[in-house]
Amino acid sequence: MGTVETLRAFEQIKLLSDPRRLAILRLLMAGQATLTHLGQALGEHPAWVRHHIKKLEEAGLVEVNEIKVTSGVTEKFYRSRAGAFLIQEMVLPQDTNRPTVIFSGSHDLAIERLAGQLSPHVNMLTLPVGSLDGLIALRQGFCHLSGCHLLDKDGEYNVPFVRHFFPDRPMSLFTLAHRQQGLLLAPGNPKGIRRVADLAWPDATFINRQRGSGTRLWLDARLHELGIPGEQIRGYENVVSTHTECALAVQRSEADAALGLQAAAFQHGLDFIPLFFERYDLTVPQEQFEAVAPLLDFLQSGDFRRDVASLSGYDTTHTGEQILL
Repeated sequence: MGTVETLRAFEQIKLLSDPRRLAILRLLMAGQATLTHLGQALGEHPAWVRHHIKKLEEAGLVEVNEIKVTSGVTEKFYRSRAGAFLIQEMVLPQDTNRPTVIFSGSHDLAIERLAGQLSPHVNMLTLPVGSLDGLIALRQGFCHLSGCHLLDKDGEYNVPFVRHFFPDRPMSLFTLAHRQQGLLLAPGNPKGIRRVADLAWPDATFINRQRGSGTRLWLDARLHELGIPGEQIRGYENVVSTHTECALAVQRSEADAALGLQAAAFQHGLDFIPLFFERYDLTVPQEQFEAVAPLLDFLQSGDFRRDVASLSGYDTTHTGEQILL
């Protein structure tokens, strides 16, 4: 059975940026071949192929699989070291004065403020992909930390999910804040929407969050309890990645309702009906503590707590608290 290898070494990835070497490697993934075979397939002289094969050998991407002697002529058959390769590497700015930290996970307004306040000292780049995809990105080494607000069937936030994704390494959760979520509605709530079941009204339109986001998972669980299929809600298939995008869609009358943060509703002059209060945590592997230390230190500061507490629906009572896993 063939194997799949993940390439994390920058030198290996750089080699494959050359389309000629990539073409050779792809041929050798399909089956073993000699320099002559490769030259014929690529329309190049075997000496040209030998130069690139040597580079790929040195990088540990190809190897000699078989040596045959026919009529006194020795031929080497090369093959790829794996049946396929996954390329995985964070490419970060080179700035010794302002280190870069990559955050991936659930969108949050306090995270945006954290990035802004840290910007003179830390280049914090954010990728809002949802809670589940953020944990997957962290597991795969695509970010330094992730943010999540995932409620399990027993009513516990985040811990069971992090344990599931990272059973093999020490992890920590740092509480960013507790925050209020609910229905974002047009000013005056002209459609009279007051609960999740009302989203299924024929004349109501909705804007949804992407699959894997904590908000979407909460909504889908409630719809399942109510026996309402997603297809019954007009706009259920229309998704955005952030609470801000949800609020803007309602503000622009592109939707009658969305599920999102009270703070987003307040910022865009929308009506809001609270539905649940949740804990939002930052997930950090132990090996990334040094990289994110400035961020974690600032999380404990009074300035940050006061700034976040000014957001409507945010509670910073437990901000900075650590849960060791």
